Parts: sequence; structure tokens; C-alpha cells
Amino acid sequence: MTDRYDAIVLGAGAAGLMCAARAGQRGKRVLVLERAEQPGKKILISGGGRCNFTNIGAGPAKYLSANPHFAKSALARYTPRDFLDLVESYGIAWHEKTLGQLFCDGSAKQIVAMLLEECAKGDVTVRCGEDIASVGHGEGFSVTTQTGTYTAPALVIATGGPSIPKMGATGFAYELARQFGLRVVEPRPALVPLTLGGEEVLFREISGVAAPVVATAGKTGFAEAVLFTHRGLSGPAILQASSYWRTGEPLLIDFVPDRGAEWLLDAKRDTPRTGFKTLLREALPARLADILAEKLALDGDMGNLPDKALRAAGERLKRWTFRPNGTEGFAKAEVTLGGISTVELSSKTMESKRIPGLFAIGEAVDVTGWLGGYNFQWAWASGVAAGEAL
Repeated sequence: MTDRYDAIVLGAGAAGLMCAARAGQRGKRVLVLERAEQPGKKILISGGGRCNFTNIGAGPAKYLSANPHFAKSALARYTPRDFLDLVESYGIAWHEKTLGQLFCDGSAKQIVAMLLEECAKGDVTVRCGEDIASVGHGEGFSVTTQTGTYTAPALVIATGGPSIPKMGATGFAYELARQFGLRVVEPRPALVPLTLGGEEVLFREISGVAAPVVATAGKTGFAEAVLFTHRGLSGPAILQASSYWRTGEPLLIDFVPDRGAEWLLDAKRDTPRTGFKTLLREALPARLADILAEKLALDGDMGNLPDKALRAAGERLKRWTFRPNGTEGFAKAEVTLGGISTVELSSKTMESKRIPGLFAIGEAVDVTGWLGGYNFQWAWASGVAAGEAL
């Protein structure tokens, strides 16, 4: 048995549901096929179950891509305010956390329910538990699952990336892209904890300790918290910096972002009888201060320590160099860097430039946002762009 539709969307995540809803409400007959037993699984776990559904600061500068200009069109045409209007129209209470992050007051389930209701308004068919056996392309597209074969002149790849495989995430989008001859930018984990080895294993002893820092990878720094773990470094500052970090490169940490480079010399003059370790403990969590003092090999009262040594220590605390030996991989990555190359797609419609009717949206595409709601905004914006073009 073959069922015919105007468009088939593969993936009932944020981008897929948004795309399907928009196309359905434009009068298109849309089918969404989802491998998992329920839609929106990643939405449900996001933001600690409260869904950090967008960021009021979402703009192209907050996204990584081989083509940094690609995201501009979709993001400009569907803004955080547009999505917030939708959220408010459903009476979903929300609040702003730090750095422009917007969360549900209640549950992420409200966002999934809203998207499904939007799909229902467009008579979209959402089928879960569908294992895709094959995807063909002739006059149009055909998708065969264990329940039958479905055809349509348009196919949307919205199956995300391989981050969080325990949620069922796979690299299926890339397999499909390669089947159609589309280029793929090598995917790698993003927004992911970094691991430490060698002499830096010492820092694992303070697992659970967090501190506000500025973490810098390459030329990009983030002022948020670092969290020491039994494997290395995590916390918002590290997750953000991880997207810019490359294997073999250093990661710089400013442990005293609210102090100048000469602060230790000032302290020597103002409080010469204060011990060096005591001073560090005033600026940092005690266990972290102790380990840094040990690494700096400084002890005794400030007044007895040479200016040269204090100046060097102050500079090192402002630019502490870690040499991560890797990341915790896709298993712990919140999103994926890389994906279907933007060279292949129209930035206005998300349609393949070479294969009419083939679209790719959301995390499947080589557009990756910062931590804090940016990736959801890309899902909404790219979903709407494709949904309007179907």
C-alpha cells in the first residue's frame, strides 16, 4: 500500500514539527515519520525538563558554520519574539534566566503539546515508532517503513545529529545526505565536557567544585561557570568554549575575572601578613585555591614573597593553560557541530540546490548555536523557512 502526501518530514523533533505545522497550515498534506515512540524527546529533556526554548539574543554571530552568513536569512525572518508570541498564545508561562535564556515556568511537555496542536491545526499526520527501511528518489520521494511505503514530491531531513545517542540520536541525516550526493561537513561533538590527562589529572581530585571564570578557546571567550569533574572540565563556560576548541589546542581559563593582573601585588602591599593560600581562598573555592597554590608553588605570607613571583602568579591565574586530551564525545554532547553542508542548500528555503524537493533543517545542517536556547531558535527558524517553501 502506498500513501501519497505533498511532503514527508523525517523526524518529529523541534525543527520537524515546526516545519510540518507551518506547511500543514498552508494547506499541504504532510506526513511526519519518527523512529522514537514519542515526538519531541530532546525537547522534553532540555533545560532540565523546562525547555530553554529560545534566547532573546539569538543572531547569526551566536552560531558556528562553515558559512557564517548562511543562518542570517532564516533567523531574520523568524525571530525569538515570533516564537514567544506563539508560546504566549497558548498561555504557556515563561521566565528569563541569565544571558537572555527563556524557559517554561512549568514543563517542556507544554512546548511539545503546543507543536503537536499546531500540527493538528494543519491536519498533519504524525506517526511515531516508524523505522525507515529505505528512501528512494524518482519522480518524487518514497519512504518505506515497516508499516508501508509513503510518497511525496518533497522530503525534509529533520532527524538531527548524533548527539545524545541514548535518546535514539544517530547520524542518519548524513547517511541520507550522502545517498543523495550532498556534501557533509565532518560532524563532531559540541557543547561537550572536555577531558584532562597527564599532570592535569590532579584537578579531577576536586570533582564537584565550580567557580565563575572566563574560558577561552581560540579567540572566543565565555564568562560563565567552570565545573571540575572526575573526567576533566565541564560547566557552561567549558561547554560553550568546547565548540571553538580543537584537539591539541590549549584552553585558557581566567580564574579571577573580576581582578586585574596586579591584584597579588596590591594585596602584598595592603595585607602583607596574609598567607598566599589564604588570599587565594578568599577569591576562589577553598579546594580549587589549594590546588592552584600547589601548582604555583607559592607559600607563606604575602609580604615575604618576591614581586616577580607574585606578578607571574597573577598573570598565570588570569591565563591558566589547560591542555585537554579530548572531549566526552557525542554521548555527552548537547548538539553536533558540522552536518549537511550549507553550500548545498538555499539559505532562504533550506531546499537542496541540486535536488528539487529535498530539504534539510535543524541540527542536521551545518549550523550550531551557542548554549542557552540558540539551537532551538535555529530549529524554529529553519523549520519555518522550509515549511513556507514546501
